[in-house]
Order: sequence, then structure tokens, then C-alpha cells
Amino acid sequence: MGRLFCVIPCYNEQEVLPETSARIRAKIHDLISKGKIDKDSRVVFVNDGSKDRTWEIIRELHDEDPLFQGINLTRNMGHQNALLAGLMTVKEHCDMCISMDADLQDDIEAIEAMVDKFNNEGCDVVYGVRSKRATDTFFKRATAEGFYKMMNALGANTVYNHADYRLMSRRALLGLAEFGEVNLFLRGIVPMVGYKSDVVYYERAERFAGESKYPLRKMLAFAVEGITSLSTKPIKLITGLGFFIFLVSILVLIYSLVRYFTGHTIPGWTTTVLSVWAIGGLIMISLGVIGEYIGKIYLETKNRPRYIIEKYLGDD
Repeated sequence: MGRLFCVIPCYNEQEVLPETSARIRAKIHDLISKGKIDKDSRVVFVNDGSKDRTWEIIRELHDEDPLFQGINLTRNMGHQNALLAGLMTVKEHCDMCISMDADLQDDIEAIEAMVDKFNNEGCDVVYGVRSKRATDTFFKRATAEGFYKMMNALGANTVYNHADYRLMSRRALLGLAEFGEVNLFLRGIVPMVGYKSDVVYYERAERFAGESKYPLRKMLAFAVEGITSLSTKPIKLITGLGFFIFLVSILVLIYSLVRYFTGHTIPGWTTTVLSVWAIGGLIMISLGVIGEYIGKIYLETKNRPRYIIEKYLGDD
């Protein structure tokens, strides 16, 4: 029986927080009564620079019940940084930690199965994995599945259909703390920590209230962030493409010389235009990919803080 901390990043979640806190309170008390977790377990909400009453609600919950704690960041740092802030804050106080979203799409009932994996099987990392995507539209389902397949194809070791719903032991959190990169993609970093791991399958529900914080534009940016943060394969692909185009150009040169010396030279305006546009497009794409990596190097060398905590509402 260990002390469990649940870390929940929040950004403009005033509509869903009352229901989320009620459901997770009931689950935590249920696990305590069954003797699966310590009575001093806690739920930590991380306010990621919300513009609504999210922080005020977190403070009210803390004042009413010591089960709830709160972390207020100085400004909006992004979901991954807010999640990391919570994990790094609680790592010295917990035996295990579960991270989840505030929108109730992650099935709270799966917490018990994760805790059982930790208590009974000694798992340091337990991934919450979606069993199906029935609540998603066809477009989102297709793009999400394509995203995971592309990530793994490009060398990023991610768990298929897993987001950020997971359990980590204290030593796994301490291992995560050793990763100092500024460009965070926890779905790819956590598997790199190692230790014994397993999965728990659950059905992801529709968002209880409020609006999604990941529209298509942010999802695409998140995908680029994940790929360029974890893999150098795109640069290797550019190198391979460059060699391929070079070989093709040699063949075109030989073909042109043969046509010239046999007297069959015909002005090829269309071919020339297509070649210029194709090569120009490839060059621009290649420069863009390389630019992404240079930008990440720039941010890493600055070594800026990934988050700054303005206030922590803890047991003290």
C-alpha cells in the first residue's frame, strides 16, 4: 500500500472541475477503504495560466478538503510543461503518481487497475491505452492512428493509442527528472526511462464539458513537436532523398547527351518547368525540416526554465 498522487493539468476547466473533483474524490476514498493506497494520498491540480475561474475553484477545493492540492504556474506554459511541473513537484512525496486530463475523457475507474499493477506486479510504469475510438469522428480516428504509426516509423518509441494517462512509480519519476530537454514530448520520453511496464485498457469517453484544448492546428503542431523532439530520421530521409535525386539527375544527363548526339533534341519547356518546381519544392521542404531542428537546438541552448511555480497549495 503506497501513497498515490494524481496530477491533473488544467487550462480553462472551470466548467468541468466540480464534477472531476467529485468523481476522483469518490475513487480515492474507495481505494483507501480497500487498503490499496495510503490514507494520505492526494490529488494535485496544476493551473496552466487559465483565464477563467479555474485557480479560484482549485483554491476552494483545497480549503474544503486537504485531499486536493493545487499548483499555480506564473503563466501558460503548455500542457506538457504543466504536467511535468506537477510530476516533479510530487515526486519526493509519493510512492506512485497517476497523470490524467481534467475533462473526464480518461476513465477514472481505470485508476484501480493501474494501482493493482503497481502493488501486485511491481510495475513502475502503467500506460492507460484506449481500447477503441468509437467516440471519435472518422477524420480524428484516421489522423490519430496515422500519427502513432508515423511516430513509430520515424523512430519515436511511443505506446499505440496512449496519451498522458499513466501511472509512474517514484523511481520512474526520478528517472524522468534526469531528462533535461526543453522540447517536451512525454509520450515518447517516458518509455525511454525504462523499468517494468504494462498497460491497462479503457474506453475513452466524450469530453464532459467545455471545449477541446487540441484543435487540428494544435494537433499538427504537437505531431511535429513529437517527431522532431525524439527522432533524427526526417534529416536522414532528406539525405537519402538528396542522393536519390542526384542519381536521377545523372540518368537524365546521360539521356540528354544521348538525345543530343543522335540528333533528337527537342526543346522541353514542360519538363524544365516541372523539374524546377519539383526540385524547388523539395528544397523548401528540406530547409523547413532542418529549420525545425535548428530551432530546437536554439531553444535547448538557451536552457530556459520549462515552468515557474507561483504558488503550491500543499499540506503545509
